[in-house]
Amino acid sequence: MMKKKLQEAFSNQINEELYSAYLYAAMRAYFEGLNLQGFANWMRIQVEEELFHARKFVNFLFERSAEVTFKAIKAPEMQWDSPLAAFEAAHKHECHISECINKLSTLAVNEDDHASRIFLEWFVTEQVEEEANADAMVQNLRLVKDAPGGLFLLDREAGQRVISPTIVADITGAAAAG
Repeated sequence: MMKKKLQEAFSNQINEELYSAYLYAAMRAYFEGLNLQGFANWMRIQVEEELFHARKFVNFLFERSAEVTFKAIKAPEMQWDSPLAAFEAAHKHECHISECINKLSTLAVNEDDHASRIFLEWFVTEQVEEEANADAMVQNLRLVKDAPGGLFLLDREAGQRVISPTIVADITGAAAAG
């Protein structure tokens, strides 16, 4: 049985993941408005990943017969000064989510909940990738500065990003992704 303190912390993380999806949906809208379809695609993939993360938390709580509490999701920012500023905000947000996951992992250890600790290991690893992906875009955008050709090439590259097969399986129900 999962302790109440940990259940509440997991519900808070579900809210964080859903807010992440909401934020990236706002960023997608921002890029759509700039007609930067590749960056919009990059953010669309992020939305799906964050929804997948939220589902993993919800499913884990269900498997533990724990209470799931949904909370209000605050409105995200809708405008940024530049594509670089949007990706800097995305990277900063991923660092925040890493901090949340780390605190949740520490709580699982402190509450002596081995199942939760093991479950959270996937998220700890995932956050390394999430931060790296966002940071790579930041670094590339910094390199091209205001060069329209460089921005065009990065946008085209971002348009090639595809959703993870694990997430596709989860969305379609084709396999038990966890």
